[in-house]
Amino acid sequence: MKSSKEESIALIRALSEAKAPSGFEDESIAVAAKFAAGFAGTREDSLRNLYINRHGNTGDKPVLMLDAHGDEVGFMIHSIKPNGTLRFLTLGRFTPGTLAGAKVWVRNAAGAFIPGVIAAKPPHFMTEAEKGKQTDISQLVIDVGARSAEEAREVFGIRMGEPAVPAVEFFCDEERDILMGKAFDCRIGCAALLETLKRLEGESLSVDVAGVISSQEEVGERGVNVAVNQIKPQAAICFEGCPADDTFMEPYEIQTALKKGPMLRFMDCSMIANPRFMRDTIELAERLGLKMQTSVRSGGGNNGAVINLSNQGVPVIVVGIPVRYIHSHYGIASMQDFEAAVELAVAVVREMTPEKIAGF
Repeated sequence: MKSSKEESIALIRALSEAKAPSGFEDESIAVAAKFAAGFAGTREDSLRNLYINRHGNTGDKPVLMLDAHGDEVGFMIHSIKPNGTLRFLTLGRFTPGTLAGAKVWVRNAAGAFIPGVIAAKPPHFMTEAEKGKQTDISQLVIDVGARSAEEAREVFGIRMGEPAVPAVEFFCDEERDILMGKAFDCRIGCAALLETLKRLEGESLSVDVAGVISSQEEVGERGVNVAVNQIKPQAAICFEGCPADDTFMEPYEIQTALKKGPMLRFMDCSMIANPRFMRDTIELAERLGLKMQTSVRSGGGNNGAVINLSNQGVPVIVVGIPVRYIHSHYGIASMQDFEAAVELAVAVVREMTPEKIAGF
């Protein structure tokens, strides 16, 4: 059953606003498990991978895995300085120059998220050498308003090892079809995975479909290493919130533009997508008149690389929803691209057969 547009936006909002950096995915998988409850069974493991077993799976068919990662780039508190500011390490890579002056949420010892600001030195205090120079992330600190290390610990409840995330409120401009928020890499992919499974509810398929909201992708695809060995798929679709290039590239170079459909990636620095699976999907999209675009990347990476090398080799495609400015506080995406990604994934699943998988 297809969700309404309002339901899909609500799902993307809840996933985007979940505070769930790598290793701390509890909030994002809680949102996913609640949404999936009506059409699938769910369970989670100690790495915070969420397994979604579609109702209707028989256990005697080839397994098609749907993956999207539930973590986001974030921070971990490293230590408290004598003046009460907090040193931190990043969980995943942020775009340099986007952090100073930004608001964050820091989890304290009571489990509450309290506001903080990544300290930006005023120009009044800068030396001539510092002016105009980009600050190294390792030199930044978070300020929650404490005046000493003792106050940070005892009044604010700060402690080592706690996570922090960008403090961003989701925004949707329905009239212009614009979504703005944090963590679209890969929460918009998580939403597409969940909606794909929902639309397949009650259908008789030639494959069993197993979904995974995987953990710790941003720190090295760690969760999917465990999940893929649990599921042991014969083929896989990896959903992503992928970096849109339409505000940076020359027109002839643009391969991942907003509002032109999901991106099917032939290669990046981590994997070469199965060429036969890719061509089959492209031909299916063309035959059904579904929007999509293709790319060849020299950088980047995703969970598909891990799945691809598991189980003696698994054919994988990446269905990426274009997101402008990933790995910063705010991303921009489109419901058109979300919907097109779901339509394509649903079509691929419906057409998948054991014979087709064997031909990949």
